[in-house]
Amino acid sequence: MAERTSAGLLTVTLEPTPAVAMTLPVEVRAKLAELELELSEGDITQKGYEKKRSKLLAPYIPQIQGVDPALQIDSRIQASSQAVLSASKHNKSRAANTRDERFRSDLHTEAVQAALAKYKERKMPMPSKRRSVLIQSSVEACTPPDTSSASEDEGSLRRKGRLTNSTPIQSHSHPAVEHWFNRVIQGSSTSSSASSTSSHPGGRSVTASTNANSTTLNANTKATALADLMSHTHLDNHIAPPDVTGLSERSSLHAEQSHIASVRGVSRGYNHHTNIMETADGVPVNSRVSSKIQQLLNTLKRPKRPPLREFFVDDFEELMDVQQPNPNQPKPEGQLTCPLEGEPLGVVTNWPASLTAALQRWGTTQPKSPCLTALDNAGKPVYTLTYGKLWTRSQKLAYTLLNKLSTRNEPLLVPGDRVALVFPNNDPVMFMVAFYGCLLAELVPVPIEVPLTRKDAGSQQIGFLLGSCGVTLALTTDACQKGLPKAQTGEVATFKGWPRLLWFVTDGKHVAKPPKDWHPPIREASNDIAYIEYKTSKEGSTMGITVSHSAMLAHCQALTQACGYTEAETITNVLDFKREAGLWHGVLASVMNRMHVISIPYSLMKVNPLSWIQKVHAYKARVAVVKSRDMHWSLLAQRDQRDISLSSLRMLIVADGANPWSISSCDAFLNVFQARGLRPEVICPCASSSEAMTVAIRRPPETGVPSPGKAVLSMGGLSHSVIRVDTEEKLSVLTVQDVGQVMPGALVCVVRAEGTPYLCQTDEVGEICVSSRCTGAAYYGLQGMTKNIFETTPVTSTGIPVSDRTFTRTSLLGFVGPDSLVFVVGKMDGLMVVSGRRHNADDVVATALAVEPMKFVYRGRIAVFSVSVLHDERIVVVAEQRPDASEEDSFQWMSRILQAIDSIHQVGVYCLALVPANTLPKAPLGGIHISETKQRFLEGALHPCNVLMCPHTCVTNLPKPRQKQPEVGPASMIVGNLVAGKRIAQACGRDVTQLEDNEQFLYIQDVLQWRAQATPDHQLFLVLNAKGTVASAASCLQLHKRAERVAAALTARLNTGDHVALVYMPGIDLIATFYGCLYAGCVPVTVRPPHPQNLATTLPTVKMIVEVSKSVCILTTQAIMKLLKSKEAAAAVDVKSWPMVLDTDDLPRKKSPQIYKPPTPEMLAYLDFSVSTTGILAGVKMSHAATGALCRSIKLQCELYPSRQIAICLDPYCGLGFALWCLCSVYSGHQSILVPPLELESNVCVWLAAVSQYKVRVTFCSYSVMEMCTKGLGSQTEALRLRNVNLSCVRTCMVVAEERPRIALTQSFSKIFKDLGLSARAVSTTFGCRVNVAICLQGTAGPDPTTVYVDMRALRHDRVRLVERGSPHGLPLMESGKILPGVKVIIANTETKGPLGDSHLGEVWVSSPHNATGYYTVYGEEALHADHFNTKLSFGDTHTVWARTGYLGFLRRTELTDASGERHDALYVVGSVDETLELRGMRYHPIDIETSVIRSHKSIAECAVFTWTNLLVVVVELEGSEQEALDLVALVTNVVLEEHYLIVGVVVVVDPGVIPINSRGEKQRMHLRDGFLADQLDPIYVAYNM
Repeated sequence: MAERTSAGLLTVTLEPTPAVAMTLPVEVRAKLAELELELSEGDITQKGYEKKRSKLLAPYIPQIQGVDPALQIDSRIQASSQAVLSASKHNKSRAANTRDERFRSDLHTEAVQAALAKYKERKMPMPSKRRSVLIQSSVEACTPPDTSSASEDEGSLRRKGRLTNSTPIQSHSHPAVEHWFNRVIQGSSTSSSASSTSSHPGGRSVTASTNANSTTLNANTKATALADLMSHTHLDNHIAPPDVTGLSERSSLHAEQSHIASVRGVSRGYNHHTNIMETADGVPVNSRVSSKIQQLLNTLKRPKRPPLREFFVDDFEELMDVQQPNPNQPKPEGQLTCPLEGEPLGVVTNWPASLTAALQRWGTTQPKSPCLTALDNAGKPVYTLTYGKLWTRSQKLAYTLLNKLSTRNEPLLVPGDRVALVFPNNDPVMFMVAFYGCLLAELVPVPIEVPLTRKDAGSQQIGFLLGSCGVTLALTTDACQKGLPKAQTGEVATFKGWPRLLWFVTDGKHVAKPPKDWHPPIREASNDIAYIEYKTSKEGSTMGITVSHSAMLAHCQALTQACGYTEAETITNVLDFKREAGLWHGVLASVMNRMHVISIPYSLMKVNPLSWIQKVHAYKARVAVVKSRDMHWSLLAQRDQRDISLSSLRMLIVADGANPWSISSCDAFLNVFQARGLRPEVICPCASSSEAMTVAIRRPPETGVPSPGKAVLSMGGLSHSVIRVDTEEKLSVLTVQDVGQVMPGALVCVVRAEGTPYLCQTDEVGEICVSSRCTGAAYYGLQGMTKNIFETTPVTSTGIPVSDRTFTRTSLLGFVGPDSLVFVVGKMDGLMVVSGRRHNADDVVATALAVEPMKFVYRGRIAVFSVSVLHDERIVVVAEQRPDASEEDSFQWMSRILQAIDSIHQVGVYCLALVPANTLPKAPLGGIHISETKQRFLEGALHPCNVLMCPHTCVTNLPKPRQKQPEVGPASMIVGNLVAGKRIAQACGRDVTQLEDNEQFLYIQDVLQWRAQATPDHQLFLVLNAKGTVASAASCLQLHKRAERVAAALTARLNTGDHVALVYMPGIDLIATFYGCLYAGCVPVTVRPPHPQNLATTLPTVKMIVEVSKSVCILTTQAIMKLLKSKEAAAAVDVKSWPMVLDTDDLPRKKSPQIYKPPTPEMLAYLDFSVSTTGILAGVKMSHAATGALCRSIKLQCELYPSRQIAICLDPYCGLGFALWCLCSVYSGHQSILVPPLELESNVCVWLAAVSQYKVRVTFCSYSVMEMCTKGLGSQTEALRLRNVNLSCVRTCMVVAEERPRIALTQSFSKIFKDLGLSARAVSTTFGCRVNVAICLQGTAGPDPTTVYVDMRALRHDRVRLVERGSPHGLPLMESGKILPGVKVIIANTETKGPLGDSHLGEVWVSSPHNATGYYTVYGEEALHADHFNTKLSFGDTHTVWARTGYLGFLRRTELTDASGERHDALYVVGSVDETLELRGMRYHPIDIETSVIRSHKSIAECAVFTWTNLLVVVVELEGSEQEALDLVALVTNVVLEEHYLIVGVVVVVDPGVIPINSRGEKQRMHLRDGFLADQLDPIYVAYNM
């Protein structure tokens, strides 16, 4: 097999022949085995392992001609598992370094490798990660990917490696290396791939040569040139980021990048076909992002098994695609099974009446007899407990517990109370004394694990169990008590979720000797609870299983009979003595039979995995109780210890023999240890569960039982719960061994796992149920679950109970085979039902581990579980990654895992995550805590370092894409509405025909002149600074005078009708120059000045507006003028092409000769430019008539008079913000208190303080201002109150916006400032758009804004369906304020342009005297947009001219009445048509998806979505540590699937503030999209979902 070299420089195909492997000296093999164990336990790094290993093997490897020996030794020569496996078939003595035997039967590994070989290597897009998130991998770690992964030209994977004699290395170099080089040269997406590939000083340069069938590089010359190039180019890990602009001709790379520039140039020249991605149509794509997305699209084009079936779509409900059962799936065909009875439980005359009676008997008659030997971590016996000692010490403890512990003169404990036993795994003696002490005192022991920290995995659930059992006392040892976490007081800390406990130390000095006349009660075994064993469910909750005295005794008797236990036998116990088999054999049955137990602690097994075998040999033990893990470990560690003999064993009980992978451990163990006296028939697997105790066990050979059985079953069949002995398809099979016969005295049957417990057929897998005297009785305190599990009544197919006895469900899935042998194929806990097919988590683990696991992940550190997303289970695989695995390696390993699981189990993996070493939560005795891992995954607290989500391939139950129905004609629509009694959706504001006072003025500039004469000293404007003091002010006369000066300057230089750009910070200057332009007959265009710190992005916008508006002059201040012409500006724009720039700071006090009078009100007054949310710069023309009408409508709606004050915290450059700043005060004469939003950055409370100080009744702000106040002042309301900020004066606070009202924000604003007197009714929103800047505005009179809830799913189909508050999929929509006076609104169908009925979704059309007159663009596109401003309905009222707003919404008549006594019509804006995403035939509004995403994790600060080539891209801002970045990928994908039935294509995690926002606080999604495609976001992580 080709293996990767450790230095990443040279790859040679080597393989020690089986002969070499077998003839290594004994001590070398021993050392190798030791190394293997160190590696598998993670005690040594992969690199250290390889170094030591190659050192050991160096002398035994034949020299290869023409290769420098130093290089050759360095190259990692691993007897790959395949080689060893093939060797082992011929050779009974298995090679020492076969790995992973616990999980692999040979068959499985071969199957996985064969399955992978069938796949062509798919090139999936790799996620890209910012460097800081990478675990900085050393340069060597970034070697070319290993071709032992089935690569395109590899043919079969099982080729023998041949040692070639040809001197040039080229001839057998990797085919994949070439692909890898191309990637490096191109500067591929992950920085890790641009690693050091300089050639070794001594060796020749490596050449990416070609395989015969590789056509990309078709001549060796190119390859050599490339290689030479590579050998002189040192690409290290810290180069500047690669050029991703995709302009191959771009030569202006900076100096420090020159050394890559050459490489890039050559790579593009030499192999033109290999590294530029092509789209499906063969168009080359060069951007790094788009090439990845293209790769993703190409991957997705492959059709996926289960085909989407036809299904029904209701009018509103989108039904999930229900997986129809495949008619060809296997079905059970056998007879109905009948219950299987174990042999009768023999009656032995001298069996004790109870376990305590047995203890009393042996303690008094055989006090010297050894009961239990404890070992230390060196394997030396520390203490041997005799039966006499056990009896006396248990009595002392029982007496002390009952008589010496009291609270307020009441005894603390009475018989029947529950007591926690907290003993470490290395102290079996103290545990045994405590356990029997409790039994003698008739207390109920509850053994639990020792809590190590305050936040152990699952510790909270244990606390819940202790609380529900009413435990108040915990027994422990002195040493253990000292090690527990302590509180400040020195007492043991209270663990999270635990009840308050008293801790009692059971060591000798704390217990009292009972008086002579005190004897513990020794009763016959009753049905009272003897002890409670804890069990953790699949979901992570912990239950206590109660075991009665009689069941405990009966179980000991059944075990004694089944195992043939005799008095004084020696038994070695490697299991946890606190629960299950370790407790049953090592603490209970042993005492009944006066056996001697040698207890091997877990800590000793970690140090010396052979310890249990050595103890069997030393003590001539007759029985050993182990798990397959212990057999596996000892295999790795076994040295040629001639002195070990296992011939004394008559039973080797394999406690987890029911696991699918135990068979391979048993086989491998037997292969090695048969030579050491182990007889094959001694291995006795058993099946058990906490609820039913031992269910079945293979009997020792002397009892004359049938020979053991094996079954090779088809996994496909098993996934349908059907047993099919596999014949033709060798890939997906499961080999299982029997777990022997049913226990004596038990009745067993197999029933359907779900629903009514019907008996299974003979060829069907079901849950095994047991009825016997020795099962658990109940889950403590949980009656409902108890009834379900412990009191099941299996029935025949006709519904007749099979027996009058009740059965206990064992949670084991299996069947009864020939000879009445029981076979187990899985557990209910590990069962994952995906699309109706069942998969076992352990089987999936086995498959994952058969994909060359050791290089990338730790064995035994893989968790597989399922999560429920979109009405089905989805499989998640989490593994711990080795620290030295590179990004490329891990990603390649992940993609191969997906292929293997897909091939063998025919099921897709939803999410595959790799986490850093040692970060998965551990179970108490090794292994992974699955439920805790799942919990962390769902909470986004797993912190993976690599994630691959595959929703596209495994989510097959999405609703069918919507087919657009042929539209109903507009006429039929109206008729339909009439028939249905629905009115046409139209509404209008108050009539404005009755004239008012200053209607004689047609032009706003006339109003200013009139005010300057009538009320010269009336203050119109106050501008506040960040301190809240007045920075500048203007009375009517002052404003008029300043305007005159500007006009004089303009008249001297410009013609009437010229366009003038006003570039000012918010303030009086802007207002004065605006009127100056009108006085001079020029057309003003207000422009936001560039941001000095951000010229690169803000200055081009200024330039663009100046150019597009055809401005011939720029008016500004001196400071901004300097900025426009500065050196920094020159870097962003061409500063020479600015038009004339005038600064207005020191204009001469000239009066303009006369003030310009426009000939007609229809003439252009000003241009209003704004960047829409879709990133389009649009300028609209406002005529003098429209300007006057706009001011009048606002004046009427807000009741504005000269005596009023209003506060405005808005930007003054466009839309309603501009009108309120510059126009309304002059028109209505009220005083405007102007707070530039910029000032809030230095003092967030300046706006609210001003509102309070001036007792303002009406105020306007933007969403960004509201958000700043909510976030910045949320916790400071108390401080504001102390500063006398009082908002009770506010009648209306209006948010100026061109979008759907942001209810969540307005509500939280209202809630926060309620404490400062803000009325809950005060906050409302306005609505305007480009065609009409003010359509709705709450104003001072009229009913409060209403809120309705609509069904989000109906909305996607362009329908409005009102639902109750709190209903699922309900979306709250707030009315956008009242329709302004003089404004008419109608809802029209976007396609047919016909009118729609009440509560129907359509485009909002508006007709009003203050509509803009048209777009002002240079590109002659007016024709395209003409219908935006003058459109007519296709049916009904076909005369009125309407303007199309481009927003979807609906009108709804409410029960409220407005000022005129009419019923009020509310307008609800849903969103901009341009913003909507068309996906799967449905219309989505980005804000809805974004709201769901932001809710999914606390660290998501902001989110924006857009589509690209039909892929949904979600960009999230991460507010937290970068470790959390990858947690978000799964959460985002889950929530969008669940709530919107959409599959996210790409998840991009970025820093806060990356999502661009315009001045109104609206997200600029199109700018974001451009930035993403141009790769300018500097993302923390980009995940491409498969």
